[in-house]
Amino acid sequence: MARYVGSVCRQCRREGAKLYLKGDRCYSDKCSFSRRSYAPGQHGQKQARKKVSEYGIQLREKQKARRMYGVLERQFHAYFEKADRQKGITGENLLVMLERRLDNVVFRLGFASSRTQARQLVRHGHFMVNGHRVDIPSYLVKPDAVIQVKEGSKESPLLKENLEALATKTVPAWLELSPQDATGKVVRFPAREEIDVPIQEHFIVELYSR
Repeated sequence: MARYVGSVCRQCRREGAKLYLKGDRCYSDKCSFSRRSYAPGQHGQKQARKKVSEYGIQLREKQKARRMYGVLERQFHAYFEKADRQKGITGENLLVMLERRLDNVVFRLGFASSRTQARQLVRHGHFMVNGHRVDIPSYLVKPDAVIQVKEGSKESPLLKENLEALATKTVPAWLELSPQDATGKVVRFPAREEIDVPIQEHFIVELYSR
């Protein structure tokens, strides 16, 4: 599968917002966006002064969402079409679907420091859902799903470090975390106000409705 292999800090700078793609580094003084919040490239600082069209605003919002959740264009469009067929508000349905991805849930539970790291850990088969090993980052969890770190994976240096920090983690209200068991549970689907991402989803709906 195709994937982005460039500098993820450039993505934050291009979108003009912190996408928190590098975990704890994004909260430190080393964050590239904090030091250079303008777009990357030779003319990055000049671009900040340019007037952005309505289409440009819509496109940037879509790109921001794609990059934050680590989803390629074809899959993102498929999520939108599925969200559009569901009852309710299309934009909110889209964000809820993205939040239900297994890699995002692993990140939200604190088993990984970023969605990128969570995606890698899931692909390497370190997690079980309802007792079954799942190595598909895009797997959509359902209410009452139990996500657990595999017993043999708890000694992995990376996971061990993340698990030791679980006691200090605060998880969203739609999830439950048992740090001592390295287990999490999906209580219900998240409400829009519980999805703390800097995304204005109505712009994405407008873009795909053109």
